[in-house]
Amino acid sequence: MKSAEITVKEVLKVKDGEKILIITNPQTDCAEISSSIYKAALMANGKPNLIFQEIKNQFDFTDDAVIGAMKSNPDIIVSISANKLGKDRAAIASPYKVSGEDYDSTFRYLVNGIKKSRSFWSPGITADMFKRTVAIDYKRLRTECIAIKEILNKSDSIIIKTSEGTNFTIPIKGRTAFCDDGDFSFPGSGGNLPAGEVFISPLVGKSSGIIVFNGSISVKNGDILIDTPIKVTVSDGYVTSIEGKSEAEVLKETIAKGKENSILFEKEGKLPNGKGEIYKKNAGNIGELGIGLNPSAKITGNMLEDEKAYRTCHIAIGSNYDGDAPALIHLDGLVREPDITAIMEDGKSVLIMKKGEICL
Repeated sequence: MKSAEITVKEVLKVKDGEKILIITNPQTDCAEISSSIYKAALMANGKPNLIFQEIKNQFDFTDDAVIGAMKSNPDIIVSISANKLGKDRAAIASPYKVSGEDYDSTFRYLVNGIKKSRSFWSPGITADMFKRTVAIDYKRLRTECIAIKEILNKSDSIIIKTSEGTNFTIPIKGRTAFCDDGDFSFPGSGGNLPAGEVFISPLVGKSSGIIVFNGSISVKNGDILIDTPIKVTVSDGYVTSIEGKSEAEVLKETIAKGKENSILFEKEGKLPNGKGEIYKKNAGNIGELGIGLNPSAKITGNMLEDEKAYRTCHIAIGSNYDGDAPALIHLDGLVREPDITAIMEDGKSVLIMKKGEICL
């Protein structure tokens, strides 16, 4: 309840009479967290509703009743899920359009498109994680997020290196960084809870080099800890080879499934004509760079928490957050103790992180 009250008062800043939709699964931890948020919202004079659906994975669709609830235009949408919220069948087949941009889910349309709702989403959250990582110093977190965001927004590219062999360049000129800083108090705002990262979408078709994932990674049936590092080679923004042991094989299978389902979905009418090949190609896209900033987060094999951990960065394979590389998958992979250097517009370099320690 302490973390739930912080969520309602400090993260969402719920106002009297605001409509709050909480979407969850019946599994114990999800149900317990969601019930606590429901109670805290009532105490704050909000108007919460709680709806359950079974667990969804990377390729499942959200229940129709959940989509219908979102279409009631709540002020706040909260997703507390054991895995994923699910994909929006109708919106993928016929995306919402706002100012020339496509939105392939009602959720993204309400939050990012027309900015009617605000939100947080917590895929894979546990009761232990909720208690440990939500009650943090948000003032400190927001200060660090802003400092790193400002550097990324002025950078041409980012170079990531590690002692285990990562040597990767990510062009980002013209992209805008996002802060998952736990301030979801205004329409159009949203992010994970636990919060604690700055992230940006690389320019499509531009990243190159070697990534050695050595923390944890998202795959088709959830997240796994990495025992044997996964070496990923990238050329012109797309994965060209994956080397390693069992973890590497599962990653290969997941990307292959993302490509296969893209074509299948188009044949079944779940994707518009002509979109299948685009989604297939982007299953191997480099879609995100994120830097973890939550001091209470640790690497547990649960990406919701792992990607927020201090002394790490994560790089995602699949869809991005700028909407110009849609895919059915988004697979975050963790890199421990990186050196992260920003190359600025004037050619100067700014060291953001050295062996995982923030240098700003």
